[in-house]
Amino acid sequence: MKTLKFIAALLIVALATSTASAQVVKKEGNERKKKDESGVNITDRQQSFYEVKQASDADLQWMKVIYRQLDLTQGKNPALYYPEEPNEDGQSLFFIIMRLLANDQISAYEYLDGREMFTEEYKIKVAEMLDRFHVMYTEAKGSNEKHPKYEIEDADIPGNEILSYYVIERWEFDTRSNQMKSRVEALCPVLHRTDEFGGEAIKYPMFWVKLNEIRPYIANQYVFTDDDNNLSRYSLDDFFKLGMYTGEIYKTKNLRNLSLRQQYPEDEAYKMAQDSIENRLQAFNKDLWVPTREELQARAKAVKEKASEDGEEVSSNEEEQQEESVGTTKRGAKTKEKVEKQRKRETRIKQRKAKIKSKSSGGGGGGGAVKSVRNRKK
Repeated sequence: MKTLKFIAALLIVALATSTASAQVVKKEGNERKKKDESGVNITDRQQSFYEVKQASDADLQWMKVIYRQLDLTQGKNPALYYPEEPNEDGQSLFFIIMRLLANDQISAYEYLDGREMFTEEYKIKVAEMLDRFHVMYTEAKGSNEKHPKYEIEDADIPGNEILSYYVIERWEFDTRSNQMKSRVEALCPVLHRTDEFGGEAIKYPMFWVKLNEIRPYIANQYVFTDDDNNLSRYSLDDFFKLGMYTGEIYKTKNLRNLSLRQQYPEDEAYKMAQDSIENRLQAFNKDLWVPTREELQARAKAVKEKASEDGEEVSSNEEEQQEESVGTTKRGAKTKEKVEKQRKRETRIKQRKAKIKSKSSGGGGGGGAVKSVRNRKK
């Protein structure tokens, strides 16, 4: 009897265990299905991984906002333009942006020409934007008033007319790292469209999108950056994060909201202003640190070589200044050569004083003193 009770208890325990495991498997299956149904949707955790957080005002000591124009025919910029239509190599940046906007996955903001405001008030309505630029679309399945979605055929997306981008860069000096850092804040595709009579294309800035919002999506799109190497080694996210693009500065943030062309109408002055801003930004990190002795020696050598090539002579004062600058280390301590020179100079001064003292006391009594005074007068 006891044996039967023991067997019955074992059967009950085994049945309960199998039921619990079945429930666990069922629960895991539901979670997997839910994950599969989400498709390419980006979770909040993924978004936070790609998001570059802005430094606080307490950590910033200096900041400059730069506007650049990226010509998609220059440098490595064609990586943003090709392929013109999606294929096995992927799709262009503009196609990705338009698909995300049509699926209501990201937000776009009005182009305000230097007064950009990335707030809820200045978000654009995608349908109005599509109508303004004559892009054909239809409402997608699941679209509603709160979350409108649209279907756009590949042939109706004007990717071949996006020949440039405007980029907002933020250059910030962070006291935590004691470094100047730059990051791209937003992108604006620029439509180059000609009218029915032909002529020169007119530029139409379309909208701004924040780079942080599209980073999780463009991080999966790899692009060619070199025709000699057909291996796609960099993603579109790397392209902006590493500053691989080429773009000229057309504006800096200022009180009067003037572009560089408005401030410097002449071509020569305009080019000089661009170069000046670029050089100051690139040299900012170098100017933060005292140069090493080797760097100072290299500079002095370069100055002498340039002077010899130009047929000029370096003045003695300049040579002394170069020697003094080379003779100082990063902490301002004197080198052995300079210390030796100073020691020899002090020795000569002491010897001269000793000679004068010996002459003044050598004649005995007052005569020696009178004689030394006369010698000094002579």
